Amino acid sequence: MDPVIQSLYDRRSVRIFTEEPVAAEERTLLLECAFQAPTAGCQQLYTILDVTDQEEKEELAQLCDHQDFIAASPMVLVFCADCQRWLEAYREAGLTPRSPGLGDALLAMADALIAAQNVVTAAQALGLGSCYIGDILENEERVRQLLGLPEFVFPAALLVIGHPTEQQAARPKPKRFESRYTVSENRYRTLTGEELRSMFQGHTGQRSFEEWIRAFCERKYESAFSREMTRSAQKWLGPFVKEKT
Repeated sequence: MDPVIQSLYDRRSVRIFTEEPVAAEERTLLLECAFQAPTAGCQQLYTILDVTDQEEKEELAQLCDHQDFIAASPMVLVFCADCQRWLEAYREAGLTPRSPGLGDALLAMADALIAAQNVVTAAQALGLGSCYIGDILENEERVRQLLGLPEFVFPAALLVIGHPTEQQAARPKPKRFESRYTVSENRYRTLTGEELRSMFQGHTGQRSFEEWIRAFCERKYESAFSREMTRSAQKWLGPFVKEKT
């Protein structure tokens, strides 16, 4: 199999790293790989924050649902959807542009996440492990202040990178759902109850469908961190939906 394709099959989240730092040349290469990602109109509607300050890492770890491994990670990158930079460029050129709206926000978020995935793929090729942290969306007020984010910039993802421990490297990758449940031809198709139960076969271990789904719902979907993420997401997107005057 092609090595790039194989790396996509092999890659899984790594949350525990050795103390070996990510070399300077590797850091530079990873960022350069981010810039090669597909981007809307070649605008690169993102800003990447390379967090090197240890105290800032430690605060981010607590703000992101108290995940201490973030603070111990050799490389911490925050990929921000950035609708501010081009807005300032338009103004610098003497224009009076409209304020960014939701469409601009979603386009910038896509740009940021695509660039982040390029870094993940490049890290895997270099023998480095990585993990996405969606919890960066939480605690809008403090995160915005900590990272110095202006009105039309918000975090899309936090990414930690480092050399995986042997135990982490050896962990099996979680099983994905079969394509018949996640791919529809031409139009969206809502799965039946029977199909949903079939989709989870082999994913619930010794527990029944009901037991596994209930536990997952309580741990993730109905959790305090998930509700906080939704609250903060509304705050992050507030500037993009407020009535324009």
